[in-house]
Amino acid sequence: MAAGLPALVLLLVAGLTAVDAVTTRAGCVDAAREAALAAARGEPGTAAGARYAPAGAEVTVTVAGDRVTASVRAPVRTVGARLPRTTVSGVAVAAVEPGAPGPVP
Repeated sequence: MAAGLPALVLLLVAGLTAVDAVTTRAGCVDAAREAALAAARGEPGTAAGARYAPAGAEVTVTVAGDRVTASVRAPVRTVGARLPRTTVSGVAVAAVEPGAPGPVP
């Protein structure tokens, strides 16, 4: 019992951190998609991505020719304070829509 309880707590902490990482990654992908689509329509992509991004996320939008690429990186909260921080990211690409004003990063 004395050896099994710490192992069980460690598994619980790892599981909670993994669930949070998956949730944060999904939020990053959603925010990147919204940022790329907004920039492709001629709206400010960074602002659109920031509205959907998880807390503490960094949104980057780049325009290259007729493509807009949005990248969102966010830190994952860990349960223990001494554990190293991990970062997840999401990337989306959209084509510039015809007839729209120029893409806006």
